[in-house]
Amino acid sequence: MNFQPLGKRVLVKRVEEQSTTLSGIIIPDNAKEKPSRGEVVAVSKEVTDLACGNIVLFGKYAGNEVFLGTDKYLVLETDDVFGIIG
Repeated sequence: MNFQPLGKRVLVKRVEEQSTTLSGIIIPDNAKEKPSRGEVVAVSKEVTDLACGNIVLFGKYAGNEVFLGTDKYLVLETDDVFGIIG
């Protein structure tokens, strides 16, 4: 996969949330919300405050979903990223 975001954008792969609650209850797939965090896998040359490998938090409806090969990614504006986790 070779994708270079343009402008102030990053390519993010969603990180799946846990499928069980703290008490051990399993959450079915149809009741799960879209994960609002992911790993940065590519950054544009204009972005200086994010790097590949960062785990970021973003809005549930932010960005545009794209398929690269068989994998699904999000292209996010840097303004849609709330912050870096960890």
